[in-house]
This record gives sequence, structure tokens and C-alpha cells, in this order.
Amino acid sequence: MNAHPRLVRYPRLFASLVKIEHTVFALPFAYVGAFLAVDGVPSAGALLWVTVAMVGARSLAMALNRLIDTRVDARNPRTAGRELPRGALRAWQVVAFAAGSLAVFLVAVYQLAPIVHPLWPIPVIAFVVYPYLKRLTWLSHLWLGAVDGLAPVGAWAAVANALAWEAWALGGAVALWVAGFDVLYALFDLDVDREQGLHSIPARFGVAAGFWTARAAHLATVALLVATGLGLDLGALYWLGVGGVAALLGYEHALVSPSDWRRLDAAFFTMNGVIALTFFAFVLADALS
Repeated sequence: MNAHPRLVRYPRLFASLVKIEHTVFALPFAYVGAFLAVDGVPSAGALLWVTVAMVGARSLAMALNRLIDTRVDARNPRTAGRELPRGALRAWQVVAFAAGSLAVFLVAVYQLAPIVHPLWPIPVIAFVVYPYLKRLTWLSHLWLGAVDGLAPVGAWAAVANALAWEAWALGGAVALWVAGFDVLYALFDLDVDREQGLHSIPARFGVAAGFWTARAAHLATVALLVATGLGLDLGALYWLGVGGVAALLGYEHALVSPSDWRRLDAAFFTMNGVIALTFFAFVLADALS
């Protein structure tokens, strides 16, 4: 294979490995944390380095997940075609990619506020723990949510050099949002998880319990967004954004039910991206108003 096809092939493989398009779930909420932290628009430099840190951290998290779960993925028909199980990428290549992602993350962290400099091991440790936690407990959904909930908390601290309780409320909202749709996502692997002894709420408690857990988590998401707004001096556009999130979550749950999962792909992939972008758009508009 000559150099030119490799220059195209490997970036595509690594972008697929980390599902780069799913950055739309976490990055807008990181921006929300940054904007709310300064009650306005952060500097261009701060936003740039928050973005770089998020991309590096998420790439590291996904690479570690794929590495640790290679054998699990190979035994699952839904995931057997991923880059590592099918041999499109080798383990050493993904290790090198993870190391590069960690380097990018660290460089970005040290361009941001001093409060975040010593805290970088926290998300890295959380990234490593998550794939193993799925082998031990159905609480792994909450762990994944907490990991993603660090995005707005970290961005808040990174631009303000401080943390307020509202930052934790916002992080909690994101954590429960992610945990809720991860419970629904686990339905795709219900039978495989039970066969392999992997843990999820649907595998442990049943499909109906999974749906009710996701609904409760998303109600709590809206409640925490309300709490965040009540603690800050925000305008009407923020509250319209919260209303938009509530409406979109309601619509998302209307698409699926314990007896009808046919539109679960649309509910998970499309609507969650729309929710993140919609809420950020309203927060941005509120900051600019």
C-alpha cells in the first residue's frame, strides 16, 4: 500500500474508532459550562483549549474502551465489525493513538486555569475503570454518566478557576441524561450481555425497568437544569432552552416503549445530538443577549 491511501485510510479508521461524530453529545454541554461560568462569552483562547481538551479526552476514553473491550466486542455480532475485532487496526496502533490523545489532553489542560492542572488524572482513571465496571455491576450506567458529566464541570473550572454548586448541578444533569440513554442503548445488547455475564439494568432487572429508569433519569435531568438556572442570573432564553430539552426528551421517550424498540436508533443517535445542540444554542443566545 502506498503512502497516499494510508493518509486517507488511517484517519478514517481512527475517526470511526472513536465515533468522532458523537462528540456532538458532550462538547455542547462543555461549552454550556464555560458560558455559564463567566455569565457571558469566554475568551476565544479559553474556548479553543476547552475544545482541544474535550477532543483529546474523548478520543482517549474511546480508544481505551475499544482496547479493553476488544474480546467482548469480538463475541458480539453488533460490535464484531469494529476496527480492532476485525483487524483493521492493531492493538499497538490504538495504544499509540491513546497516548497521543492523552498528550493532546494534557497540553490543553495546562493552557487553562490553574485549578484544573492537578485534576487531570481524575477523568483518565474514570476512563480506564468504566469498561471493567461493566463486568461487575449494572451501576456502570451511572459511572458512564458521571464521566460525561465531568465535561461541563471541568469546562466551568477551566475558564473560571473556581467551582460553584451550579456547576455540579449542571454536571449532574448531564450525568443523568447520559446514564438514561445508556440504559436504553443497552437494550441492543440485552441477550449478548446476559450470555457473556455483562451487567446492565435491562439485563439485570428487565426491559420495563430499563425504560422506567431512563425516564426517571431524564426527569431528574430537567430538574437539575432548573436548579442550575435558579442559582444563576439567567434570562428567558435559558429557560426556553430548558423547556426545549424537556420537550425533546419527552419526544424521545415517545418514540420507543418496552414493546416497541424499532425507532431506538433514531431516539439515541439523532435526538440526543439535537438535545445537546439545542440547549447550547439557547445558552449561547442568552449570553449574547
